[in-house]
Amino acid sequence: MSSLHDIATWQPLLRLLHAAHADRLSAPGGHVSGQIGPGAWSVALPHRPPRPGRASLVSDHQEEFDAVGLIIEALKEDGSDGVSFVLEASSVPGGVRLHLIEPNSSVEPGIATAHPGTLLLADGALPEPVRRLPDPVPGAVPAASADVELLRRTLRERLPDAVGATEEEIAATEARLGVPLPPELRALYQVVRGRYEDWDALRDPYDLIGCELFPLSEVYVADAASRDVLWQFGAMEAVETGPEDSVQQLVGSPGWIVFGDDGGGDRLAVDLTPGPDGHVGQVIFIGHEGNIGAGLIADSLTDMVVHGHFDGRPVPRVERPPLVAHVNHVSLPGIEAAAHPGLEVLSIGVWKREPLSLASVFGLPRLRTLCASAGTLADPCEIRLLTRLEYLKLPPAEWRLLLDAGAVPTGLLAAGIEAHRQEDNPLRIIALANEILALYNRPPMTEITVLEGVAS
Repeated sequence: MSSLHDIATWQPLLRLLHAAHADRLSAPGGHVSGQIGPGAWSVALPHRPPRPGRASLVSDHQEEFDAVGLIIEALKEDGSDGVSFVLEASSVPGGVRLHLIEPNSSVEPGIATAHPGTLLLADGALPEPVRRLPDPVPGAVPAASADVELLRRTLRERLPDAVGATEEEIAATEARLGVPLPPELRALYQVVRGRYEDWDALRDPYDLIGCELFPLSEVYVADAASRDVLWQFGAMEAVETGPEDSVQQLVGSPGWIVFGDDGGGDRLAVDLTPGPDGHVGQVIFIGHEGNIGAGLIADSLTDMVVHGHFDGRPVPRVERPPLVAHVNHVSLPGIEAAAHPGLEVLSIGVWKREPLSLASVFGLPRLRTLCASAGTLADPCEIRLLTRLEYLKLPPAEWRLLLDAGAVPTGLLAAGIEAHRQEDNPLRIIALANEILALYNRPPMTEITVLEGVAS
């Protein structure tokens, strides 16, 4: 038997959880849940503040670290990406029942929670922004500042001892990427190949080039797949590029060739698929904290490296109806205010007035995402009339109404259940998720192991 499924592996953590939540576990239906992965965990243990006058230390939480460490070692032995758990009291005095919930191909993992993440209702389906490819911009040309010879000459002056990449190395990179390196990027690597061992004998590359230059072996195409956007985030975004934009606001593009980093995790790329007001070969940054979009750094590599331009150009603000609308007590005052033909995403949050009707968004041609908080919809069964929905996220009670009425939209690609972390028992949410999965002939979440133990 795997040590992950041995109650002895879990016993130290069970003891800590039971001590911290004895009242909850003794109450009818009481439970405690959490999630543990090889590199992070979320368990409901109280934070112990450090003694006055010093910072918090690992030793302040040593029992938790040791208890979770046993489970992490078991995960590594199994080659597992993680496990969620639900702890309940058993019928045996002082006993506990531990439910282990392991990953499932029909469900994206929840984030720091034992509740299931997004239900994947169609094989290989991706959120619309992830599917979006760049629009053609027939008139796009390199910027006037692009000057391959000036760039090459300046780099050689700044880096007289640099070792450049060979033509064979550049050709191998182009074959791997499936696209030729643009002229300025090729010139950069012809002067400095970017290998980390080379910088020991040279000055700081950031000062000389303007970024942490990747070696050719690490240059990559930042297409949509490189960003690894979860459904619950991607479905809430919309691609919107106006005629005033220099960069197409995509998740990724086959024309974004990443060559460096800003030192904080944001990538620098040469852009071969610019926006309507951009230039072929402009330099952009791709933020590591966002799911979509990129910003302009400079109109060309020459502009960045030689002239030290890093701030892009001002973009005029153009007011348009939002493609993503948030209806709540502090934003839009109702669904009618959000409705327009281009609306793609409708999110209904905290609402302090009468529940809302969806009638004003019936028939909208691009509405693909609906998220609604508990009690905000006057008639949840109106959702069946939103025939173009790809993603739907609702609380358990609203899902129950749809299921009982046979009103779940048939064209969904993914679905989410909005559950409260500790109040809603993940086992009941999983049972609800399996009903939704069954409607789409998807495999149920069956990888649940039950272990019996004692709390002390």
